[in-house]
Amino acid sequence: MGLSCGIVGVPNAGKSTIFNALTSANAQTASYPFTTIEPNTGIVEVPDERLTKLAQIIKPERIIPATLKFIDIAGLVKGASRGEGLGNRFLAHIREVDAIVHVVRCFEGKDVSHVFGDIGPKRDIEAVNLELLLADLETVEKRLSKAEKAAKSGSKEARLELEFLGRLKEHLGRGNPVRTLLTKGEEEERILGELNLLTKKPVLYVANLEEGQLNNLGEIVEGVAREESGEFIKIYGKLEAELAELPEDERGAFLEALELKESGLDRLIKAAYRLLGLITFYTTNGIELRAWTVGKDTKAPKAAGKIHTDFERGFIRAEVISFEDYVGVGSEASAREKGVFRIEGKDYKIQDGDVVYFKFKV
Repeated sequence: MGLSCGIVGVPNAGKSTIFNALTSANAQTASYPFTTIEPNTGIVEVPDERLTKLAQIIKPERIIPATLKFIDIAGLVKGASRGEGLGNRFLAHIREVDAIVHVVRCFEGKDVSHVFGDIGPKRDIEAVNLELLLADLETVEKRLSKAEKAAKSGSKEARLELEFLGRLKEHLGRGNPVRTLLTKGEEEERILGELNLLTKKPVLYVANLEEGQLNNLGEIVEGVAREESGEFIKIYGKLEAELAELPEDERGAFLEALELKESGLDRLIKAAYRLLGLITFYTTNGIELRAWTVGKDTKAPKAAGKIHTDFERGFIRAEVISFEDYVGVGSEASAREKGVFRIEGKDYKIQDGDVVYFKFKV
């Protein structure tokens, strides 16, 4: 699984605490800035109730879930875009990820210092986003300088790029992230892809709360996410860290006592999965049941290539049962008998929850 989410925020927002709970990687945590200098990386399983139900029916020897990569990136501070506080290294780490999980401190935690002296979720969000915007603005200005020279040749492509970069610079200059910019066609999307701008990456805002909290700080974070049409969840970071330390068979009772259906970490992973535009399909040979991850609208041959390049190269057809149909009839054989087993060709787009048997020849 190549896609990754970078966990960012101001220092002491609880990023490493949440990362530790997610990955059980025991990343270093402390009450002072820059504890995380080199990013910690962990692979986490994607919670999947469908995989569990299929396993109960198929009873395979091996079950392999889908996974996501999370990277704990050091806290961003004012001036990071100018290299302050090891800013250049941190921004480079963010540039390498596919999506951003922005942890926002909404807990008092008197024993944990705050880089700005007091709690202010909106201010903290703006501080991080400003550094990302400034870094993007610098990237665009460099490209704009080259485009101005190229446009003197009079080529239509160069003039179009110059016009787009000017519009992009103006958009950033007004304090707007690139992900809120409406592009005009494939050429503008191509240029954005080459620029790899930080504020183009999708963001999941995570309000890091404490138990018994009565203020509305979480709602402030939710409001920011809503303005950007982004994802948002609340999480109790310290509580989740305690939950992660329990034996797996005790976690259900712990959640039940708190009247929770699932952990905040499970919700975070699922939200990150949605943020990346991912879906899951399943394959099984009776011995192994495996969940595979692809982007929405992925066609069957490309999905087959996730398993092996030969599957894509020699693709013949995909034999497909939806998850609902599989559970409804109880087996592959019954699916064939009852006519819910579909034959799909190379233009079929894999649907979330499909159980797929690929036929190929090389």
